[in-house]
Amino acid sequence: MKLFSYLALLAFAFPLFGGEYPDISVKELQAAIKDGKVAVIDVNGAKSFGKGHIPTAIDFSSKGKKLSTLLPKDKNTLVVSYCGGPGCRAYKRGADAAAKLGYKNVKHLSAGISGWKRSGAEVAKK
Repeated sequence: MKLFSYLALLAFAFPLFGGEYPDISVKELQAAIKDGKVAVIDVNGAKSFGKGHIPTAIDFSSKGKKLSTLLPKDKNTLVVSYCGGPGCRAYKRGADAAAKLGYKNVKHLSAGISGWKRSGAEVAKK
Protein backbone atom coordinates (compact mmCIF):
# COMPACT_ATOMS: atom_id res chain seq x y z
CA MET A 1 0.00 0.00 0.00
CA LYS A 2 2.88 2.37 0.77
CA LEU A 3 4.26 1.91 -2.75
CA PHE A 4 0.89 2.77 -4.27
CA SER A 5 0.64 5.91 -2.11
CA TYR A 6 4.16 6.96 -3.11
CA LEU A 7 3.45 6.45 -6.82
CA ALA A 8 0.18 8.38 -6.55
CA LEU A 9 2.01 11.24 -4.84
CA LEU A 10 4.60 11.31 -7.62
CA ALA A 11 1.89 11.31 -10.28
CA PHE A 12 0.32 14.42 -8.75
CA ALA A 13 3.60 16.16 -7.90
CA PHE A 14 5.23 15.84 -11.32
CA PRO A 15 2.93 18.32 -13.10
CA LEU A 16 3.55 20.81 -10.29
CA PHE A 17 7.34 20.56 -10.30
CA GLY A 18 8.25 18.90 -13.58
CA GLY A 19 9.38 20.97 -16.51
CA GLU A 20 10.86 23.76 -14.41
CA TYR A 21 14.01 25.47 -15.60
CA PRO A 22 17.05 26.30 -13.47
CA ASP A 23 17.44 29.90 -12.41
CA ILE A 24 20.24 32.19 -13.55
CA SER A 25 21.24 35.35 -11.71
CA VAL A 26 21.46 38.82 -13.21
CA LYS A 27 25.27 38.76 -12.79
CA GLU A 28 25.58 35.36 -14.48
CA LEU A 29 23.41 36.52 -17.38
CA GLN A 30 25.41 39.76 -17.73
CA ALA A 31 28.61 37.71 -17.98
CA ALA A 32 27.10 35.36 -20.57
CA ILE A 33 25.91 38.33 -22.67
CA LYS A 34 29.34 39.95 -22.42
CA ASP A 35 30.94 36.70 -23.61
CA GLY A 36 28.38 36.35 -26.43
CA LYS A 37 27.40 32.90 -25.16
CA VAL A 38 23.66 33.20 -24.63
CA ALA A 39 20.38 33.68 -26.43
CA VAL A 40 17.84 35.70 -24.42
CA ILE A 41 14.06 35.53 -24.84
CA ASP A 42 11.79 38.31 -23.51
CA VAL A 43 8.16 37.23 -23.11
CA ASN A 44 6.82 40.51 -21.69
CA GLY A 45 5.07 41.64 -24.86
CA ALA A 46 5.92 44.16 -27.57
CA LYS A 47 4.90 47.24 -25.58
CA SER A 48 7.08 46.31 -22.61
CA PHE A 49 9.91 45.26 -24.95
CA GLY A 50 9.83 48.70 -26.55
CA LYS A 51 10.05 50.41 -23.16
CA GLY A 52 13.16 48.46 -22.19
CA HIS A 53 14.55 44.96 -22.44
CA ILE A 54 17.74 43.04 -21.77
CA PRO A 55 20.30 43.76 -24.50
CA THR A 56 20.32 41.08 -27.23
CA ALA A 57 16.86 39.81 -26.17
CA ILE A 58 14.40 38.43 -28.71
CA ASP A 59 10.87 39.82 -28.47
CA PHE A 60 8.92 36.58 -28.18
CA SER A 61 5.56 38.25 -28.77
CA SER A 62 6.49 39.44 -32.25
CA LYS A 63 9.20 36.94 -33.24
CA GLY A 64 8.25 33.77 -31.40
CA LYS A 65 7.01 32.05 -34.55
CA LYS A 66 10.47 32.55 -36.10
CA LEU A 67 12.35 31.47 -32.96
CA SER A 68 13.97 28.50 -34.71
CA THR A 69 15.65 30.89 -37.16
CA LEU A 70 16.69 33.38 -34.46
CA LEU A 71 18.31 31.01 -31.97
CA PRO A 72 21.85 29.70 -32.56
CA LYS A 73 22.23 26.39 -34.40
CA ASP A 74 24.13 24.85 -31.46
CA LYS A 75 21.46 23.19 -29.29
CA ASN A 76 23.81 23.32 -26.28
CA THR A 77 23.79 27.13 -26.31
CA LEU A 78 22.54 28.72 -23.11
CA VAL A 79 19.02 30.07 -23.67
CA VAL A 80 17.50 32.31 -20.99
CA SER A 81 13.85 33.26 -20.88
CA TYR A 82 12.43 35.99 -18.65
CA CYS A 83 9.26 37.91 -17.95
CA GLY A 84 8.27 40.64 -15.49
CA GLY A 85 9.70 39.41 -12.23
CA PRO A 86 9.79 36.71 -9.56
CA GLY A 87 6.02 36.13 -9.42
CA CYS A 88 5.58 35.88 -13.18
CA ARG A 89 5.31 32.46 -14.85
CA ALA A 90 5.01 33.72 -18.44
CA TYR A 91 8.73 33.02 -19.00
CA LYS A 92 7.75 29.39 -19.53
CA ARG A 93 6.32 30.19 -22.97
CA GLY A 94 9.78 31.14 -24.24
CA ALA A 95 11.59 28.46 -22.26
CA ASP A 96 9.20 25.73 -23.42
CA ALA A 97 9.48 26.91 -27.04
CA ALA A 98 13.29 26.68 -26.88
CA ALA A 99 13.17 23.27 -25.21
CA LYS A 100 10.70 22.05 -27.83
CA LEU A 101 13.21 23.12 -30.49
CA GLY A 102 15.78 20.87 -28.82
CA TYR A 103 17.80 23.34 -26.74
CA LYS A 104 19.27 21.52 -23.76
CA ASN A 105 20.58 24.41 -21.62
CA VAL A 106 17.46 26.51 -20.98
CA LYS A 107 17.33 28.69 -17.87
CA HIS A 108 15.05 31.22 -16.23
CA LEU A 109 15.95 34.71 -15.06
CA SER A 110 13.50 34.76 -12.17
CA ALA A 111 14.44 38.36 -11.35
CA GLY A 112 12.82 39.27 -14.67
CA ILE A 113 13.07 42.68 -16.27
CA SER A 114 12.15 44.36 -12.97
CA GLY A 115 15.11 42.75 -11.18
CA TRP A 116 17.38 43.48 -14.14
CA LYS A 117 16.47 47.18 -13.96
CA ARG A 118 16.77 47.29 -10.14
CA SER A 119 20.29 45.90 -10.40
CA GLY A 120 21.32 48.87 -12.53
CA ALA A 121 22.12 46.65 -15.51
CA GLU A 122 21.99 48.13 -19.01
CA VAL A 123 18.55 48.26 -20.62
CA ALA A 124 18.10 48.35 -24.38
CA LYS A 125 15.21 50.14 -26.05
CA LYS A 126 13.69 49.48 -29.44
